[in-house]
Amino acid sequence: MNAARTIRRLGFRKWYERELLQSHMHLVLLLLSTLGLLGSAEAYSRHLSMGSQLDVLACAAASAVIGVWALRRYLYLLAHAEFVADQAVCRGCDAYAKWEVEEGAEDPAGARLRVRCRRCGHRWLIEP
Repeated sequence: MNAARTIRRLGFRKWYERELLQSHMHLVLLLLSTLGLLGSAEAYSRHLSMGSQLDVLACAAASAVIGVWALRRYLYLLAHAEFVADQAVCRGCDAYAKWEVEEGAEDPAGARLRVRCRRCGHRWLIEP
């Protein structure tokens, strides 16, 4: 589900909270994959049979791939949440996340949200 629809459905604060939680879950996955990689390095030995050595190397490779993916996903989600949060400040009264999504007037692709400040009524576009 795209961010604009989710923000309309849940509101900005809930969306932002979920985005940060999801990004930090990827950080936890990165830490676990690092443990898997270190465990594979610990388990590897030249004295093991060739099949066991290949199993350990496959586990190390899988941990590395998962770790790289989790790191990229963590950084993307965190940067995306901060990008949208930077736009959530009203230029009229400096209120943070005190806006509501206006229905109707939106761009054809639905990629940007037209919002209105609850305090001062200032309108602007947010690009999630």
